[in-house]
Amino acid sequence: MTTATQRRLALWLPIAAATAAGILWLLWPRAVPVDFARAGTGPIEVSVSDDGETRVKEVYVVSAPLPGLMRRIALKAGDVVVAGQTVVARIEPGDPAFLDPRAETEARAGVQAAEAARQLALASVQRAGADADFADAELRRYRGLAATHAVSANDLDAAGRRARSADAALEEARAGLRMRESELAQARARLVQPGLAQRRRGPDCDCVDVFSPVSGSVLRVLKESEGVVAPGLALIEVGNPADLEIVTDLLSTEAVRVRPGQPVRIEAWGGDGVLAGRVRRVEPFGFTKVSALGIEEQRVNVIIDFTDPPERWQRLGHGYRVEPRIILAAAGHALKVPRAALFRDGTSWAVFINDGGRARLRDVQLGLENGLEAEITAGLAAGDEVILQPGERVAPGTRVKPRS
Repeated sequence: MTTATQRRLALWLPIAAATAAGILWLLWPRAVPVDFARAGTGPIEVSVSDDGETRVKEVYVVSAPLPGLMRRIALKAGDVVVAGQTVVARIEPGDPAFLDPRAETEARAGVQAAEAARQLALASVQRAGADADFADAELRRYRGLAATHAVSANDLDAAGRRARSADAALEEARAGLRMRESELAQARARLVQPGLAQRRRGPDCDCVDVFSPVSGSVLRVLKESEGVVAPGLALIEVGNPADLEIVTDLLSTEAVRVRPGQPVRIEAWGGDGVLAGRVRRVEPFGFTKVSALGIEEQRVNVIIDFTDPPERWQRLGHGYRVEPRIILAAAGHALKVPRAALFRDGTSWAVFINDGGRARLRDVQLGLENGLEAEITAGLAAGDEVILQPGERVAPGTRVKPRS
């Protein structure tokens, strides 16, 4: 090997080695930066939650029992009422309705007909009176003649019968007159116009008092001002505000997991701490509700009772907003990992664990799970370090390092 060849080798060999080393460094797989979390033990629970509303268990709506003019209701929301004693409304007879021209003409014709019938009945009374006077006089004459045996006993009995018949006819005519006078009064009453009937407006009016059906408080006054009311019109709502319950509407897919007796935590109710409750009923009838995004959802009402003493929640009232959280299942000492570490590997669940700086695939079995954590019943041990949200760059054997 000549001296020139040696010089060329001495020049190019280091360059070739450096180039090969650079290419190897570029092609060498680098550690993927990831987030780690350790599997640990602790409590875990599965729950459903949605907005709820407090309400009095038994709300009584007091309605108008008859038509008329209702006086202004003086009660206000929160006033105490006593069953059968507190007057919640007073209703007095209303004014008559206006008559249109045809109805007024018909009513006036009815008055004239009633007056004519009264005159006819009066004439009948006068005629019957005359017949009765004649029959009585005839009976007296026959009795005088009978004392001298001038008439027979049969004639005397006939005279007595005619007198009694005349008296009965007179009573019949008088009854007919009274009936015609009543009909005349009815016909004249049909002509009474609004404002013509004078009523007493004082406290002693001929009013119908409406009493509270239960003891408690006024929840809401539905019609406060004075005005004409129809039968059945709702006037006021009363109930016992110390007897509260909570109603929350859940999606039907969540409601099927709720059962009576499950514990409830009542959060965001405005007071200190968290209140305790228990599911009393899951209504069997669902209804359609449009969400804030305009999506139709099938909802089911769930009824919840308070289990804390009333002193803790007595500041709540009818229609207050709360956030009940229904506990579907819970475990006090479970091995759990963040939900973000889990992914599907075929038909089973799996995680990547950190094995000395390399990712190792591990199949696991799940127990309870919620949106944040999942219970691991098999496949991991406490203290194992799992990779959160591994992504496509992480595969079995991939070098990993903590994300800076």
